[in-house]
Amino acid sequence: MTIASGTAVWYHSGKSVVPLRWVLVYDPEEKQKPLAIQCTDVELDPVDIVRHFVKRWQVEVTFEEARAHLGVETQRQWSDLSIARSTPVLMALFSIVTLWADQLFKEQKLTTFSTAWYLKPSPTFSDAIASVRYRIWHYQHFCTLVSKPDVQKTHPSLIEHLCFMAARAT
Repeated sequence: MTIASGTAVWYHSGKSVVPLRWVLVYDPEEKQKPLAIQCTDVELDPVDIVRHFVKRWQVEVTFEEARAHLGVETQRQWSDLSIARSTPVLMALFSIVTLWADQLFKEQKLTTFSTAWYLKPSPTFSDAIASVRYRIWHYQHFCTLVSKPDVQKTHPSLIEHLCFMAARAT
């Protein structure tokens, strides 16, 4: 990787000028696309700016997954207090699913679903939530009324298949 850096200013009409340090990360082998990063701390070393960006990326992925799969920031409450309560609850749910999926991963029971367009090196949150849903639904007690002669019991493999497919639906 090659890194180039310099300073510039960011100007917006009616606002004060903000000094910026820009960093361009370039892969000479062109395996990765060039990446441009800006930072308002012009004294920070360019390598440190890239390190901070890399650390921040995991947080950004978490927020995107929470938005996509749990509806964070799409709540439809009218009260500010309701909105303030729902986001922490959804983030707690994200944490619970993540911890449960980590346990399934350690037990080699976490399913990583393949995709047609790329090979996943590790499970995603959608894999985690599908595996957790499956475990919840699979171990539910699906009862039928056996006392009625016209009711037939569903074959367990069909119930397992339905649970597996429903768990993947988003």
